[in-house]
Amino acid sequence: MEKWNGKVAVVTGASSGIGEDTCRQLVEKGMIVVGFARREPKLQMLESDLRGKLGKFYYVKVDLCSEENILEAFNWVKTTLKSVDVLINNAGIMTLTNILGNTNDWKQMFDTNVIGLSICSREVIKIMEEFKIKEGHIININSIVGHYQFPYMKDISMYSATKFSITTITDNLRELMGMKNLPIRVTSISPGAVETEMTEEVRHLKGVNMMKSIDIAEAILYALSAPQRVNVAEIIIRPTMENTLAFVKNLV
Repeated sequence: MEKWNGKVAVVTGASSGIGEDTCRQLVEKGMIVVGFARREPKLQMLESDLRGKLGKFYYVKVDLCSEENILEAFNWVKTTLKSVDVLINNAGIMTLTNILGNTNDWKQMFDTNVIGLSICSREVIKIMEEFKIKEGHIININSIVGHYQFPYMKDISMYSATKFSITTITDNLRELMGMKNLPIRVTSISPGAVETEMTEEVRHLKGVNMMKSIDIAEAILYALSAPQRVNVAEIIIRPTMENTLAFVKNLV
């Protein structure tokens, strides 16, 4: 991680869970980190906790459902810090719904998980090109349900659809960076069940073995630490002793 010392990272969904632990790890390693999230009090607490560390933490209050918010936030980063070297697209929401569900629930998930992620990636690439960075990295926090169907969990089908979208977007973005001959690596990290605020209310996960958010943050560090000639394209992480039968039992 030494090569990233003093470099700038933007982390979305920074106020809790995987995003919060990622911010902590990157600042500990000497990076200048900007956290994007909606919950400003939590961002303020994180900023306070990270004072005096090797790196530096800033935050911007951002609603990823608002393109205007996102553009303003990246303009602040560009103007203030003069670069973005790493983007961690972590923000995401999960509403238990399917194709017979509520339209507003669908829109909120797609706006956050897919459209917001895409806008962030586009804006970061613009900044990376403008400042002619020599090494850049975009990491999308995907999900195991972005690769495999779980037919017995029908009420996550629309959430799964957003994650399948991320799988395709990430693959296409990686190819595009190669076609444009840009030194920007692109990684998808797809966890199984992780113990976060988002999953604590999901009844299917009660009693199921889950990972910690720090486990995913450490996977992010692994992908970032690879030499520039290596692009860790995909990491799938699942809990040890994962028991699919436990999911099924929780459905009844």
